[in-house]
Order: sequence, then C-alpha cells, then structure tokens
Amino acid sequence: MPDQPSPSFKSYVPPEGRVPELTVRALLVGSLLGVVFGASSVYLALRVGLTVSASVPIAVISITLFRAFSKALGGRASILENTVVQTTGSAGESIAAGVAFTLPALVLLGFEMDWTRSLLLSFCGGILGVLMMIPLRRYLIVKEHGRLTYPEGTACAEVLIAGEEKGTQAGFVFKGLFVGLFFKLATQVHQIWKAVPEVHVPRLKAGILACDISPELMGVGYIIGYRSAAIMVGGGLFASLVLIPAIALFGEGRPAPLFPSTIPIGEMEPGGSGGIWGRYIRYIGAGAVATGGIINLVKAFPTIVSSFRSSFRDLQLSRESGGDARPRTERDLPLSVVLGGSLALTVFMTFLPQLQAVPGFGVSLISALMIVLFGFFFSVVSSRITGELGSSSNPVSGMAIATLMGTCLVFIGLGWTGHAYTAVALSIGAVVCIASSNAGTTSQDLKTSFLVGGTPWKQQVAIMVGVLTSVVVIGWTLQALNRNNQEVLEARYEVRLTPAPGAPTEQGRDGRAYRVARAGGLAELPDGTYLVDEEGLVRYRLQEGIGSEKAPAPQATLMSLVIKGILTQQLPWGLVLLGVFISLLMEILQVPALAFAVGLYLPLESTAPVFVGGLARRLVEWKRGGDAESEAAPGVLYSSGLVAGGSIMGLAASFLSFPRPWVERLAGALAFGNEALPPWLGFLAFLGVAGLVYRTATRAPRA
Repeated sequence: MPDQPSPSFKSYVPPEGRVPELTVRALLVGSLLGVVFGASSVYLALRVGLTVSASVPIAVISITLFRAFSKALGGRASILENTVVQTTGSAGESIAAGVAFTLPALVLLGFEMDWTRSLLLSFCGGILGVLMMIPLRRYLIVKEHGRLTYPEGTACAEVLIAGEEKGTQAGFVFKGLFVGLFFKLATQVHQIWKAVPEVHVPRLKAGILACDISPELMGVGYIIGYRSAAIMVGGGLFASLVLIPAIALFGEGRPAPLFPSTIPIGEMEPGGSGGIWGRYIRYIGAGAVATGGIINLVKAFPTIVSSFRSSFRDLQLSRESGGDARPRTERDLPLSVVLGGSLALTVFMTFLPQLQAVPGFGVSLISALMIVLFGFFFSVVSSRITGELGSSSNPVSGMAIATLMGTCLVFIGLGWTGHAYTAVALSIGAVVCIASSNAGTTSQDLKTSFLVGGTPWKQQVAIMVGVLTSVVVIGWTLQALNRNNQEVLEARYEVRLTPAPGAPTEQGRDGRAYRVARAGGLAELPDGTYLVDEEGLVRYRLQEGIGSEKAPAPQATLMSLVIKGILTQQLPWGLVLLGVFISLLMEILQVPALAFAVGLYLPLESTAPVFVGGLARRLVEWKRGGDAESEAAPGVLYSSGLVAGGSIMGLAASFLSFPRPWVERLAGALAFGNEALPPWLGFLAFLGVAGLVYRTATRAPRA
C-alpha cells in the first residue's frame, strides 16, 4: 500500500498499545495552555507581525504539570495524553496568528471590530483548517515520512519521548518565562528606563537608530535564527538610514504636502504613523511584503501541484480501504465527517451577516464558496510548507494576500466595488488565513502523533476542542488591546460625519464629550474613527490601539492597503511599486525577499531586538560548532519562555491604561521609575538578558 510507512519505522507506542489518550484532563490542560499562548501570540502578532510555534513549550509544560501535580491531576499522564495536551494547546497560537494578521484591518478601514465577528470567523476558519487537513494526512505525514521533516513536530515528539524516559527540560522554559516577565515589568510597567532607546546619526538628516528592549522580540530572533534576523534588520536599516533620510533631505523646503501625506515633509517626524515612516515607508514596505509573499507562493507551486495530485489519489485509496480493519494509528475521522462538516460550514457562512454587504444571500453565498475553495487550496500549501520549513516559517500572511487579491478581482468583475465590500473581502481573507494557519499546525501535530504512536482521529478531535476554547479568548484579547491603547489626537479636517444610531461618546482633549463616528471610503478623510460634535463636525481623531505605536499590526495594515488599493483605488501606487521592485531586486541577489520586506515594513526598533536574539544564536552555534540548534535545544526552550513571559506581561501592562479609577491608581503606584535611569543602562540590561540565553545554551548538555 502506498500510504503505509516504511517497514523499518516503529512508533514509540505500538499500534496495538492501549494507553490513556483523549482524556478530559488532557483536554482541559491543553485548552488552558492554548488560551495563555493564544493571548500572548495575539500581542506578539500586533507588535511585530509574526508568531512562533507554541507546540514545544506546551509539551514541556504539560509534562512538568502532570509530574508536579500528579495527585491533584489524577496521576502521571501517559505520553499520548501529553500529546493531546500539546495538540489542543497549539490551536491557540495558530488561530491567534490568522486572526491578528487580518481582522485588525477592520479598524484601519473604518469599521468596528466587534467580538462577534472575531468569534464567528475564527471558529469557521479554525474548524475548516482541521477538516481540510484530514484527507491530506496519509500522504503528507505517512507516505512522505523521511522527505517532509516537520521540524517543530519532530522536535515536539523528541521532547515527549525524552520526558517519558528521562524527565523534562521544562526548567529552561520557566527560567526564560520569569526573566521575560520581570524584565518587561521593569521596562513597561515600572518604567525605570526608556523602553525604546534611540541614537541620532550625526550628519544624516532624520537618521535614527532605535531598539525596543523587549525580551519577547529577542526570543523571536533566537528562535528564527541569525540569517533570518539579520535579513530582517537589514530591511529596517535600509528604511531608517537610506529611505527616510532621502525623503527628508529631498523634501526639505517643499511648501506643499506630497501625497499621501497632508502636511509638508519638512514638518514631519522621521517615525510614527503620522511621520515619514507612516506616510511613505509603510506603503513601500507593503508593496515589498506583498511581492515577497507572492514570490514564496510561486516557488511553492510545484509542491502545490504534487500535493493536490497525491491528495486526490489518496482520497480514492481511502475510499477503497476498510475503516474498521485498519490499525489504531491509521484511523482518521471518516471522510463523511470531512465532507459533511465542510458542507455545514458553507451553509453556516452563507447566513453570516459579516459576509453580507447588501441584503440577500447572493454576496454571502459566493463568499462562502470562495472561502471553501481558497481554504482547501491554501490548506494544502500550508501543510506542505510546514512539513518543509516548520510552522513558524509558514507564510500564511502571503496566502491571505493572494486570497484578498483574488477575491477583490472577482468582486470587481461582479461590480462590487463600494466601501462596504472591503469588509466582506477582508472577512473572506481572514477565514482563509485562519484555516491555512490551523491546517499547517494540524499537520505538525499529526506528525508528532505519528512519531509517538497516537491515534489520528483523537488528535483531530483534540485540535477542534482547542479551536472552540481559544477563539473566545483570542477575540476578547484583540478587543482589549485595541481599547486599552487608544488615544485622542488632534484632527485637521473640516468634515461632517453622521454617527451611527446609539454611537458611544468619548472625552476629547478639551474635556468635553463627543460622539464616536466611523469614516471609510471618503476622499476627503482618511479611514478611521473620529469624535464629532453635536453638528457632526469632526473635532478629534480617535487613534485606536490597532495601528498605534504600541500595536502597529503590520500584517493587518498590509491587508487593508491591498483591499483599498484594488477596490477603492486610493493607494499611492508609485510608493507600492518601489517596494515591489525592492523585493524583486532582493530575490535577484538571492536574498529572501519576504524576510527583507518584513524588516523594511516594520520600524527599526522592532527588528533590532530580533537581530540581537539572532546574533546570540549565531554565537552559540559558533561556540558549540553546530550549524543549527534543535527546536528542543535549551537555548530555544529558554527563548520560548522569553517570548511567553514578555508577551504575557506586555498584555497585562496594556490594562494599566484602561480608564477606570482603581486602574489609574494602580498604574500610578507601579510606575515609580518614570524613566529615572539612563537609556544606555536599560540597553545594557537587555544585552545581559541575551547573555543569559547564550550562557544557558552553551553550558547545558546538547539536546
């Protein structure tokens, strides 16, 4: 049979083995860990535009919890129960990536990002991703065993087997977590030094070097490695030391604003959403990122074709084989569940108001069919790329961009070009992005299960449970970060808006109450949220947390620019094309275009700490003489702890700006430092954290 593994392959638990697997306690612990890592992944995605796989740290923590609290949890867990825990928990990170990359674009397009939309769309995408992966399992996981490495899935299996036989390395994760927590506490909450130290480059107009001393960003850099981190910071340096100074130099003395800015270049700051970076560099970076994502898809096209061919062949073989006669380790959820579930989701999405731009079911029906079509296509792509590169390197945002472009072109062909259709197009892209992200994670979890001897259908049920529990908290986290980081800004627009019935009020900078009105698709006013007086005249702009310096949401900003550029024709195409040709040039030079483009798109202060982490890993590999560290190596586990700890504390710190009297008193009591220490001291402390990572990785036994 072509879907059988090699005769020499033996899973850790044999097919005839009977040990506890899909238990209530495993689902509960996995759901809890999924919620924690899902919330921290939302924060990380809004900060720097990427996430990292949570499977290995969840597996390590699961083993530790069941060992430390064996009596309270009903005894030690079996290796298959721990596999279910990491499978259930990993759904949180994958759903968070798809949600945070896309849905925040609603705010940037002038719509309300309500919790119900986040919940329903992420639920549909998460379940769809699992269903689409089920018929691919035998080909990608079993038949391609030995060809597709699934690095994180394989590392997770190594951790689970090592924990079963020799204990666990959870201490590395917890040490990193506590270091990340306390360093973030000192920087962002206690504010004993400046969070983003910067240096002006002499004799270079608007040339600034800056670094956000965030432990979670350093941890990301260590995990992705030196080369990717160096290419990313290269893009940031190109923007900060070449493009921004060039624009400032040639725009100096120009009396009139240059589109898309509304103020002269000479009056603009180098950075920030209203400065040169936000008005010009962001569009150049958007063109570069979109092109880099498309280049990655073109490169993967042969893989896509072969995966589809093999998957359809495998579907035919699965229909011919008897389900009851197969061993435990070869049983998936029945094909009838896949087809029936996909049909049920299609019908469910047809009735979703989020996919209806006009009354009737015509738009929503076509949208639902496009979601299923694009969802299956990119689930194949995502699962295959995860097998080759790992889920952390899976370009799901590029797949979302391609979906948005295809959707917008279909809409234009049907004459659907109004502003209301931008929200529908984004909703389609969001569901497909979530589905492809979760399909990749599902394939990785099924690889882990295959290696340790788990039951496929039980793992598939477990990740569905993880989807159901994580979508609630992820949507709430997104809402909280958006609300807690909002700021009222001055507005220079003499425009009248009509607030929606029952619109809330917000306090302006003058202390008066104004009604909230949303604008989108207007030539005389940028998309966004505004405060208007009783006559509807715009008085202030409400800068919501999404799109602010604390949560720039780079991927979501890119999605909004793609949609606007195609459906509303309000994109500065000259700047976008500059980014397109920069990515093409990088590819000609054999530099990974997407990594460079992400660095170009993000502010330098976001990529600089990533480079510090990548540099630490480079020094570790030089010291130990290895080309690369395992995904389960001490340095990677420690860095995973930094990511979790820093993100959790950053998320908690965002609530200190929540407008409640007791929160304001707490914030005042905690922020005792008021940046009293010099910035260079904070940067040295940040380098000290990198030294801890280096020391952990070089002194610990090789994983």
